[in-house]
Amino acid sequence: KSLHASVKAWYARPQDSVEMKVDGYVVDIVRDDDLLVEIQTRSFAPLKRKLGDLTQTRSVRLVHPIPTEKWIVKVDDAGEVVSRRKSPKRGSALDVFGELVSFPELVAHPNLTLELVLTREDEVRRFDGTKAWRRKGWVVEERRLLEVVDLVVIESPAALGGFLPSDLQPEFTTAEIAGILRCSRRLAQQVAYCLRKADVIESVGKSGNAIVYARVSD
Repeated sequence: KSLHASVKAWYARPQDSVEMKVDGYVVDIVRDDDLLVEIQTRSFAPLKRKLGDLTQTRSVRLVHPIPTEKWIVKVDDAGEVVSRRKSPKRGSALDVFGELVSFPELVAHPNLTLELVLTREDEVRRFDGTKAWRRKGWVVEERRLLEVVDLVVIESPAALGGFLPSDLQPEFTTAEIAGILRCSRRLAQQVAYCLRKADVIESVGKSGNAIVYARVSD
């Protein structure tokens, strides 16, 4: 797809090899210093086994684009633009927790680095009356990279813990995480799950039905 190809072209250096087979897996970019770069634009779930195997012997950088600004572009059957509008939804690096739930423990592996590419994108949609009833028949055909605006590198569980608000109380719930970060309760629960699996926080009790967490001491 367009987004994957564009991020790969933006990221690759002249001396890199692309789409190379390594230890039985096809890897997006292989760098001379024995670094493997895997670009994943969607769910992390299919990568769990692949990354688990490759990190046993090599350094792997998982690159994940997140749109901080997105334009919805509707095209007709001929590919002509019907409309273009800015989406009210704005992504952030925090959104990675929604995907990281697939393998949060792997963040602690010394051979894995997670790099978040914050972007401006076009989301191209084409009408198909048999699909996408939630979008009234408009199906997402592809995502197109407009601009890379920032990079966030996560090299350790401690870096992942940096997403926690500094003004959290020593003991806290996911409701308090959601309130301070101004995110959904579901995303706050994903943050807590990943950080607990990465041994950044731990459950220390309950307050009613809510689990109470605290940071794990250094």
